[in-house]
Amino acid sequence: MTCSSCAARVEKKLNKLDGVVATVNYATEKAKVSFPTTVSTDDLVATVEATGYTATLPAPPADSAGFTATAPATDPEGEHTRALGRRLLVSAILALPVVVLGMVPPLQFTNWQWLALALASPVAVWGALPFHRAAWTNARHGAATMDTLISVGVIAAYLWSLYALFFGEAGTPGMRMEFTLLPARVSGASEIYLEVVAAVTTFILAGRYAEARAKRRSGAAIRALLEMGARDVAVVRDGVEVRVPIERLRVDDTFVVRPGEKVATDGVVVEGRSAVDASMLTGESVPVDVGPGDPVVGATVNTAGRLLVRATRVGSDTQLSQLARLVEDAQNGKAEVQRLADRVSGVFVPVVLMLAVATFGLWLGLGGTVTTAFTTAVAVLIIACPCALGLATPTALMVGTGRGAQLGIVIKGPQVLESTRRVDTVVLDKTGTVTTGQMRLVDVVPADPDGAPDVLRLAAAVEHASEHPIARAVVAGARLGDDSPPVAVTEFVNAEGRGVSGVVEGHLVRTGRLSWLLAEGVPDPGASLREAAERAEEAGRTPVWVAVDGTARGVLVVADTVKPTSAEAVAGFRRLGLRPVLLTGDNARAARTVAAEVGIGPDDVRAEVLPAEKVDAVRALQDEGAVVAMVGDGVNDAAALAQADLGIAMGTGSDVAIEASDLTLSRGDLRAAVDAIRLSRSTLRIIKGNLFWAFAYNVAAIPLAALGFLNPLIAGAAMAFSSVFVVTNSLRLRRFAPQS
Repeated sequence: MTCSSCAARVEKKLNKLDGVVATVNYATEKAKVSFPTTVSTDDLVATVEATGYTATLPAPPADSAGFTATAPATDPEGEHTRALGRRLLVSAILALPVVVLGMVPPLQFTNWQWLALALASPVAVWGALPFHRAAWTNARHGAATMDTLISVGVIAAYLWSLYALFFGEAGTPGMRMEFTLLPARVSGASEIYLEVVAAVTTFILAGRYAEARAKRRSGAAIRALLEMGARDVAVVRDGVEVRVPIERLRVDDTFVVRPGEKVATDGVVVEGRSAVDASMLTGESVPVDVGPGDPVVGATVNTAGRLLVRATRVGSDTQLSQLARLVEDAQNGKAEVQRLADRVSGVFVPVVLMLAVATFGLWLGLGGTVTTAFTTAVAVLIIACPCALGLATPTALMVGTGRGAQLGIVIKGPQVLESTRRVDTVVLDKTGTVTTGQMRLVDVVPADPDGAPDVLRLAAAVEHASEHPIARAVVAGARLGDDSPPVAVTEFVNAEGRGVSGVVEGHLVRTGRLSWLLAEGVPDPGASLREAAERAEEAGRTPVWVAVDGTARGVLVVADTVKPTSAEAVAGFRRLGLRPVLLTGDNARAARTVAAEVGIGPDDVRAEVLPAEKVDAVRALQDEGAVVAMVGDGVNDAAALAQADLGIAMGTGSDVAIEASDLTLSRGDLRAAVDAIRLSRSTLRIIKGNLFWAFAYNVAAIPLAALGFLNPLIAGAAMAFSSVFVVTNSLRLRRFAPQS
C-alpha cells in the first residue's frame, strides 16, 4: 500500500465478505481480521489480491519455547527502504541541474532545454516508476489513489513539455524561461515543465523515503522487544547440562542461567541467588534480587550468580510474547478520529481528480491561457495529499506504544488514549499497589497468657489453605525457627473478604474479622483483646481475630509496608489533575494511616470494602459524575478494573487483572501509572496535532492551487513536507522521559 486510500479500499473490500470485520492499518501495513468459519484465509488473501494488492498470512505462533516472533532472516522492509533511497539518490542527481537551469535564466545556454529533457526523462520514467506502476494497477481495478494524482501530474507535465519542445516554440535555440512562484501566464507552446517533472518526483520520493525510514524507526521498539529472547539454553537432563535450541525447551524443564546470560523463558528459581536486570522489559533500572522460589521472566539478564530455573511458561505464553502481542494489537487498532480520516481519504482522490479537471475548465472559461489552466490543474493534482491524514494516528500510536513498551507500559488500544484525557479520579487498591503487599506477622496477643504458640499454630493451619497476603503472613510467622509444615486442616471454608474456618485437630478454628466472628455466634472477646486490636489499628496495622470452638482465643497483628515511591506517585496524580482515592478491605483506621502517609485525605478513603463490593465502589464514584481510573493487581480487582473508565493493572499481579485492564504496567512501582497516563495523553496530543495539520493543509492548499497561487514545483515540495512533518512530529514521542 502506498497511501491511506489504499488501506481504505482494502478494508472496504474485506468488510464486504459475509461476517468479516477487518481493520487495515496503512502505517503498520497489516490487517486485523475477524471472520466466520464459512470464510477461509484463502478467501481473504484472494479478496486483497482482487483489489490490486498482495497479502500473506502471519507466521503461526510457536507451540514450543522460544520467542519466535523475531525479525526474519531477510529484511524485505529494510530492502524496500534501501531501494527507495537508491531511486531517490539517482533522481536527485539528475533533477538538480534541470531545476537550476529552469530557475536561473542566466544559466540557460543555447539549447539548454534539450539537456534538461535528457536529464529529466529518466526521472519522469524510472524515478516515478513506483507511482506509475501503482496508478496503473489501481486503474485496472477501477480505483484511484495518491499515486494516481502523482502519476497523472508528472505524466501531464512531461507530455506537455514534449509537445512544446517538438511541436511548439520551446525547442527553438535561444529559448529562455523566467521562474516564478505563481503559475506562468504565457503562450502554452513556449513553456516547458521539465523542472516540475524532475523536482516533484524527487520531492515525493524524498518524502516517501523519509516516511519509510521514520516508520521503521517508529516500530523499532517493538522489534527490539521481539528480538530480546535467548536463542539457545543449557537444559539439565539426567544431571547433565545439554545446550539445545530455545524451541526445544518445555514446561517443567530445568535450565541453567550463568552470569551475563539471558533467562531463556519464564520460570521459578530452583537453586542459586543472583540479581536480575529486567530494564528492557519493565523499564526498571535497578536489578532485582532473586533466590529459590522467586519468579523470573524470560529475556531478562542474570547479572551475578549462577541460577537453576524451572520453566513455567514457554513460547507464546511467556510474558515477553504476551507483551509484544498486546503492543502489536494496540498498534493495529484505530481511534474513532482516525476512522473519520480514513473515510475522507477513501473519497479524496476521485474528488481531487474532478477538481483538477474543473480547475482546468474554469481557467479556460474565464479567459486564461491554456498554460495557466494547465499549470493550476497540475498544481491541484500534486498539492492534494491524503497521505498525511492516513499517517496522523498510526505513526503516533506506533511510536507511543513502542516507547511505552520500552518503559514497561502497555497501552492496549487507541481508544484508551481518549479515556486518559477524560479521567479525573484515580482509585488505588491498597494492598500490592500502594503498599508492598508483603504482609508480615508482627505480634500475637492471646487471651490466655501462655496460649500464644497454640493460637498461632492453629491459625496458621487454617490460613495455610488460603492465598490471601494476610494468610501467607500468618503461615510465614508460624514457621519462624521451625521448618515443619503446619498441621492438617479439614472442612476448610473461605468466607470471601471476611475470614476462613476449618477443623484442626478436632477443633473448629475461625480466623478473620471480628464482625464476622460475632455474626458466626462467637461471644464478645473481652476488653483486653479489643484494646490490643484497637492499638494495632491506630498504628496502621491489621488485627486478625482467632476463635477456637466458638471462643475468641487471641489476636494476630499483621502489617503491610507502604512502597517508598507511593507518596511521590500520589503527588504525580494530583499534578495531572486527578483526585486519588484509596480502596481497601482493611479496617478504617489502618486505611487512614496508610492514606495519610502517601498524601490522601481521610475523605478519599474507602475502607472495609469486600472484593465483591469494589465494583460498587467504582460505580458509586461514577454515579457522582467522576470519570474513574482504577489501579489494581489482584484477581479480585479484575471486575473493578473492567468497570472503571480506565483500568490500570500492575504487571506484578494476576493474569486476570492484566486481561481486564486497559493499561498494563510491567513493574510494581505506582509511579509507572503516572507515567502511563502522561504518555497516553502525550500520544493523544500528538495525534490531534497531526490530524489538525493534515486537514488544515489540504483545506488551505487545494484552494490556493486552484486559484493559481502555487507553482507545481512548490506544490510538490509542500506535499512531500506534509507527510514528513506528520511522521517526524510523531517521532517526538521517542524522547518521552518517565518521571520515575
